[in-house]
Amino acid sequence: QEQLVESGGGLVQPGGSLRLSCAASGFTLDYYAIGWFRQAPGEEREGVSCISSRGDEPYYADSVKGRFEIFRDDAKNTVYLQMDSLKPEDTAVYYCATELFFCTIKGGHLRDYGFNRWNNGTLVNVSS
Repeated sequence: QEQLVESGGGLVQPGGSLRLSCAASGFTLDYYAIGWFRQAPGEEREGVSCISSRGDEPYYADSVKGRFEIFRDDAKNTVYLQMDSLKPEDTAVYYCATELFFCTIKGGHLRDYGFNRWNNGTLVNVSS
């Protein structure tokens, strides 16, 4: 079964850090871009970050630029999202998903309609 499994979420104080993992099983990530999205209660899903299959020119939403970093370890078939200087407004369920080769960026925003293999996500709660 082809799937992605997110992990690494939890409760963290403002200013803290977390590293999310997106591990693929049943298929190789080599040909896929990986996007991270998040959805807070009562809000629409937001594209946070994305990395292409080649690993170049990562995308970051303005709200996380300079604080989050996406990177991939193809040997481990895993993509990571390093989140530093976390803020309460980063609280959400974080999801990863795949798109063939490239990230769909339209109007300066990461769009989710080309992405697949959505799973249950991992909850990040930034609170004191």
